[in-house]
Amino acid sequence: MFNIFKPKVKTAIPTFAPLEVDIHSHILPGVDDGSKSNEESIVCMQVMHDAGFKNIICTPHYQYPRFPNEESDILNRYDNLKLDIMSIKPTNIPQFKGVAGEYRVDSGFSQRIEQNKFLLVGNRFLLIEFSLHQQVMGLEQIMFDIQMKNHEIILAHPERYPYYSSSAPKLQQFKDMGVYFQVNILSLIGFYGDGPRRKAFEMIEKGWVEFLGTDMHNTLYAQALIDASHDRKIIKLMEKHKFLNSQITNPQAQSKSF
Repeated sequence: MFNIFKPKVKTAIPTFAPLEVDIHSHILPGVDDGSKSNEESIVCMQVMHDAGFKNIICTPHYQYPRFPNEESDILNRYDNLKLDIMSIKPTNIPQFKGVAGEYRVDSGFSQRIEQNKFLLVGNRFLLIEFSLHQQVMGLEQIMFDIQMKNHEIILAHPERYPYYSSSAPKLQQFKDMGVYFQVNILSLIGFYGDGPRRKAFEMIEKGWVEFLGTDMHNTLYAQALIDASHDRKIIKLMEKHKFLNSQITNPQAQSKSF
């Protein structure tokens, strides 16, 4: 039933073990374009464990109108998933380290900032994303408004935005504002194309990337993560660069009072 993917090679220390925590995943079933079932989530989690992750943070999409998720419903679904997994007792899976969100900067985002209605990574970081197709105007003010709510910002997969090069002045401006960057591991093997792959490596070499994430969605992503864990260039990158994933602390109990 489980462990349908087998690593090509068993290594003493899995490639992504130094990260410990995956801060970006879509394995909460049925809420976005990620996992469709508990079974699929468990298979993905087993692969993530074999790749070296001890802990996982669920970060479902908040994107209007495509994924109009509400924090209270996400918290309930997260609790139910944990209970279901405990009842099945699968082996070799990472532990949950909380539920947060990947928030799209869209037409309703300013209202979210006003309401300060977010689930945070480690009760500290707000994980945001931009449109993959069209550049949003006024991002500097949006970033400033978020920081005025005492949230630190992680920008998800900056390598995937086609309107930014790896040396774009706008990205430099974000770094100057203290924004953290999270690159997708699968970008490093060309999962999203050669452009994001090249930009991901360039950003890491520039020292712009503080976090790596799987952005795990489904078993197709899980198979790609296996490939990434055996990619020699990625193995060397992990030996050379240090990331901040392991510094994400256990979040406090999150309120269901939204």
